[in-house]
Amino acid sequence: MNSKYILALALFALGYQSASAQVVTESFGSGDNAFTMDFVTIGNPNNVADTTGSPNPAGSVAYTYNLGKYEVSRDMITKANTAGSLGITLWDMSSYGGNGVNRPATGITWYEAATYVNWLNTSTGGTVAYKFVGGTFQLWSAGDAGYNANNMFRNSLAKYVIASSNEWYKGAYGNPDGSWSNFPNGSDSAPTAVASGTATNTAVYSGQSGPADINNAGGLSAYGTMAQNGNVWEWSETAFDGINNTAGAVRELRGGAWFNSSNFLDASSRFNDNPTLENSYYGFRVASVPEPSSLSMLVLGGVVVVALSRRKRA
Repeated sequence: MNSKYILALALFALGYQSASAQVVTESFGSGDNAFTMDFVTIGNPNNVADTTGSPNPAGSVAYTYNLGKYEVSRDMITKANTAGSLGITLWDMSSYGGNGVNRPATGITWYEAATYVNWLNTSTGGTVAYKFVGGTFQLWSAGDAGYNANNMFRNSLAKYVIASSNEWYKGAYGNPDGSWSNFPNGSDSAPTAVASGTATNTAVYSGQSGPADINNAGGLSAYGTMAQNGNVWEWSETAFDGINNTAGAVRELRGGAWFNSSNFLDASSRFNDNPTLENSYYGFRVASVPEPSSLSMLVLGGVVVVALSRRKRA
C-alpha cells in the first residue's frame, strides 16, 4: 500500500469522524453518585456574529466546543453535592410540578453554578474554571496559570464551564450553515407552547404549570440542544455588559421560563441578576472546551499512520 493511499485513507477517516460525531457523553462521579451529561458539538469556528439580536453583535465563537444538550438536572446537583460536599441548595418545586430527579436544577445562584462546574473539572483531574478564595469569587489575575485578560472570570485551562453569552447564543440561535434564527428552533417564528414532550418546533412556555424534565422539554435547536427555549431561565457565564472584569457584576440570563410569553424566548431578549440571587426559575447549562488539535494514531491495513486530528466536532 503506497504512502499517498495510506494518507488518503487517514484523512477520510478523520473527516468521517468529524462529520458523524454529534453527541458526546461525559461521565462523572462514581458508585451511587455516578451520572452522565450529554453534550452536542458546536462547530463552524470563527463564525460571523449575528447583528440582529441582543447584545449586538453576538454569537461569534472562535473555536469548536461542546454545549450541554440539556439543562443541568436536580439529580446531577444532588450527586455532585454528595460526592464533593458542595453545599448547593435547590429550590423546593412542590408548587411547580414537583422535585423529580430529572427536573432542571433551580434555585441556583451563579456562584453555585460555578462551584458545580469547578467540581466537574477537579473530579475528572482538571483545572477549576472559576477562582474562589475562602469561599469568595475572585477574578483570575496575571500571575495565575490560565489567566486570560479577555475573560478574567474563566480559567483558560479548564474544560468544563458555564456557557458564556456567545457560546449559549450560538447553540440556541445559530445554524450549522452560519445563518441565524430568531428562536432556538431554527426558525424566525415562535415554537408551539407545550407542557412537555419532544416534538419538533415545541417548547415549554406560555403559562405552563412548571418546568418539564430536562430531556422532555420541547424540540431541539438546529445544533441539537433542548430547552434553550423556555423551561427555565439559564445563567450565562458573562457579565451583562459583556466585560468580565468585575467579580460582583450582574450576570446575563437567557431563554425564558415555563410561564413566559414568546417575547422572552427570542434572540433580542435577555435578563440580568446579581450572581448571589436564586429563584425558582433560574437554572443553567454547562459547556466544555475540548482539547486542541493533537496527534492521534490510526492503524490502517496494518500500517500505523500519524495524523493531525481534532476531538469530535460537527
